[in-house]
Amino acid sequence: MRYYLAVDIGASSGRHILAHTENGRIALEEVYRFENNLVERHGHQCWDLNALFEHILAGLSACKAAGKIPETMGVDTWAIDFVLLDAEDRLLGDTVAYRDSRTAGMDKVAEERVPFEEHYARTGIQKQLFNTVYQLLAVQRERPELLERAERLLMLPDYFHFLLTGVKKNEYTNATSTALVNAEGKDWDRELIRRLGLPERPFAPLSMPGETVGRFSREIRERVGFDCTVVLPATHDTASAFLAVPARDEHTVYLSSGTWSLLGVESLSPIISEAGRAANFTNEGGYFYRYRFLKNIMGLWMIQSIRRDLGKKFSYAELEDLAAKAEGFDSLVDVNDPSFLAPNSMCEAVKGYCAKTGQAVPQTTGELMRCVYRSLARCYAESIAELEKITGKRYTAVSIVGGGSKDGTLNRLTADYTGLPVSAGPFEATALGNLLVQMIAAGEFPNLQAARAAVRESFSVKDYFPGEHQ
Repeated sequence: MRYYLAVDIGASSGRHILAHTENGRIALEEVYRFENNLVERHGHQCWDLNALFEHILAGLSACKAAGKIPETMGVDTWAIDFVLLDAEDRLLGDTVAYRDSRTAGMDKVAEERVPFEEHYARTGIQKQLFNTVYQLLAVQRERPELLERAERLLMLPDYFHFLLTGVKKNEYTNATSTALVNAEGKDWDRELIRRLGLPERPFAPLSMPGETVGRFSREIRERVGFDCTVVLPATHDTASAFLAVPARDEHTVYLSSGTWSLLGVESLSPIISEAGRAANFTNEGGYFYRYRFLKNIMGLWMIQSIRRDLGKKFSYAELEDLAAKAEGFDSLVDVNDPSFLAPNSMCEAVKGYCAKTGQAVPQTTGELMRCVYRSLARCYAESIAELEKITGKRYTAVSIVGGGSKDGTLNRLTADYTGLPVSAGPFEATALGNLLVQMIAAGEFPNLQAARAAVRESFSVKDYFPGEHQ
């Protein structure tokens, strides 16, 4: 039996998923799961990279203990965040998380050097205040000596691959999220980097998903008890998730539903227009130079945060039930409002928005949940309408993958608000997309089309239709 391993790390948790094929079908097995929490260091919200890497190694050891040794493995994470290394490959500074407030005002600094209209025309990447480019400008403002000493920039999966193998490679899909890769040229836009006043030295050539990074270093082999080849997946988790969408046809909208909701379509060329810029759509790089033309929407982060505010005394299923029982509460919020990015209390942020906009303020947990659910579904519908206007196409279905595909309440509301049939699943799409790239590289599937066909055969989806309720 040939096994492949995806280490899929999200902003709140991570998992190790093994895969193998049986009669052309893909079988998945979770062997390890762990939490991912922010820590405060030197006044900033940071990722605990040491803890995350220890979890990566613990998951590898779990494969050994199960007697299921992967032939290849790869790590995917969220995008945007990065590390800087000096000439001796030592970390420079803390790994500050994208939700930290250090980037406040950095978009204005960037626009003084390169107007955003031109920036978008070059990279196709939407403005988000936490984009890597703004984080680098924040480093330049707060600790310029770090950039002066930096020999290499690595996105987080690149760094974990380096720790496993000793080989440094910059993977393409995650690199595009920095807003420093030229969309047409498919490589770092060095003229843009110079004009922004950033050093060029740390930006090394890009590698594509499917390329081999290397084999485990001796230290890692001794620690986990086996050797393995590390293969680059699409290391940006959304790029991996989109690979696993069992879409009906080109008129299907993809929705990767997790901490963030990423809604859009796959395109063989970037869609860069003034209308796309104005609507804040982005062109993220994908596998084999595909592009994801999509919009970032706040997503399940709001629901996760409310649950955390409440001391996790409710399961997600219980929160769904409470929302259903609050029928008739009709207040709505703009889920992309900055007040929901990193509030001290999501419950209070939602209540405050409703009060500020003259709407009824949620008084119960059910009313809070109904407000968030309906607001997310409305945003999906509005985003699809914008997408149709920009592309000139009519979309006839929505395909939801990721953890949110298990949320029946949100899926039903999405069907109602969009007026489109919704198919939900597979829910382990990010890990599955990671694995598909490895399996194509190993010859299990001849190409992406065959791999996606195997996804359709291997995993069930649940359909929801407008106006249809349980």
